Amino acid sequence: MSTVREATFDVLRRRGLDRLFANPGSTEITLLTDLPDDLDFVLALHEGSVVGLATGYATATDRPALVVLHTTAGLGNAVGALATARVNRTPLVVVVGQQDRRHLAARPFLAGDLDGLAGSYPVFTTMPARPQDVPGAVDRAFHEAVTARGPAVVVVPSDDWYAEADPRPLPSPVLVHRGRRPDEASVRDLAALVTAARSPALVVGADADSEPAWAALVGLAGQLGAPVWQEAFSARAGFPQDHPLFAGHLPPDRAALRGVLGGHDLVLVVGAPVFRQYQYVPGDLVEPGTTIALVTDDPEDVHHSRVDLAVLADPAATVAALASLLPGVSDGTSRTSSVSQAPPSTDPDGPLDAPTVFTELAARVPADTVVVEETPSSRPDLNRIVPARAPLGYLSAAQGGLGFGVPAAIGVKMGAPTRPVVAVVGDGSTLYGVQALWSAAHYGVGVLVLVMENGRYAIMDGLAAAAGGKPPWPAFTEVDVAGLAGSLGCEARRVATGGDLTAVLDEVVPTLADRTTPLVVVCALRS
Repeated sequence: MSTVREATFDVLRRRGLDRLFANPGSTEITLLTDLPDDLDFVLALHEGSVVGLATGYATATDRPALVVLHTTAGLGNAVGALATARVNRTPLVVVVGQQDRRHLAARPFLAGDLDGLAGSYPVFTTMPARPQDVPGAVDRAFHEAVTARGPAVVVVPSDDWYAEADPRPLPSPVLVHRGRRPDEASVRDLAALVTAARSPALVVGADADSEPAWAALVGLAGQLGAPVWQEAFSARAGFPQDHPLFAGHLPPDRAALRGVLGGHDLVLVVGAPVFRQYQYVPGDLVEPGTTIALVTDDPEDVHHSRVDLAVLADPAATVAALASLLPGVSDGTSRTSSVSQAPPSTDPDGPLDAPTVFTELAARVPADTVVVEETPSSRPDLNRIVPARAPLGYLSAAQGGLGFGVPAAIGVKMGAPTRPVVAVVGDGSTLYGVQALWSAAHYGVGVLVLVMENGRYAIMDGLAAAAGGKPPWPAFTEVDVAGLAGSLGCEARRVATGGDLTAVLDEVVPTLADRTTPLVVVCALRS
């Protein structure tokens, strides 16, 4: 007799879900005890870190990752991280434990009101009607996660796993072919807009972060001689940021946005919403007379974007097809150097500030480095100084919640073990996901975590000052991030001068591709 548990393991094998990220609870004990040897278990010490690790891993491998969460407490702790996975468009298969089905009606201890707990952030949520429906539900969750590019949740009561499996074929497809190639009429409409434009500009976003999309966009930008802007608060980079036509990051408010794009009669947005904003500023997004066209494979971005023309199709294929209809086809090879620049001259005895840290980092990291960002108060400096020079060169939490940077960087390194990975996080941000450092130490994950230490929520202090008031929250200078890292098994160092920083970077950066132990470097910034 085959059990539901065994049938579900067969589904996981078929779909390549061979690594399980979890923080275990009693409602999952029937699933997790005596796992098969071909399924790796990765422990994180908080559910936010569990989902963050899985999100980084899925991003690096470009395939879904498997998460197991513990009933109400586990799913509740993970909701913020699941929201980030959804906005970052990261596919996750999420199995959530539930109390024994046989006494759910009596509301036993740990029974969870799980339906809707994560809100609308999962792309799919189900609790199968029968134990025998669990394998098919997990298989469907895999397809849902891939198609909608987000977390798909299956709630499984603890007694379901040992029920007898249904021998019939699963009620889910064996193979799914997905494709959103643009139709000829859509490309012709885009070409007509571009041809008629006197001064076009490009805006790129996270959904253009792939080698084919970068190549197509470099070619199109070269043909048009058009500046290329990165969307604000993007999860990923949509264009090589060391390219001569890269113009920078869009400002996240309407007034500044109109100023930046005001000289262009056409803005072609590829792989981004139109446009990501922050604090409300009155007025239109662009000046009157500016046409906006959008190319994306994300229906949500299409449906809430104020555009004159939207093409729902694969960005790389659409841009390549568009370029083929325009004169002066470029091979996309016009690039600046992708090697590190010469190290700058930094006062070895001088205090540290964020631009100094980022300048020294940019001068040393190789082009294929993945920089995972979560440093709100110094993000503009990081984006300006440390360009993304390869696909997946930059990763951030587009949803905006804290706690992503440290676990995501660890997950990325797990999924792409030969790429250098650097997390740049604020000290306040670090505290939201600090438990993930234990996983990095335990599993030998060689990330470099640069902690920008100012002992306060600097971004919030700035917002309070801009509002003309005094913040009620205190600083937290008593927190010792290096000590916390050490208590979780990570080597940690604290640097306070330019000389301290450059010495550490010169020692560590050359080892990042092959490194198997994490290092936390706390950069004490001057007040």
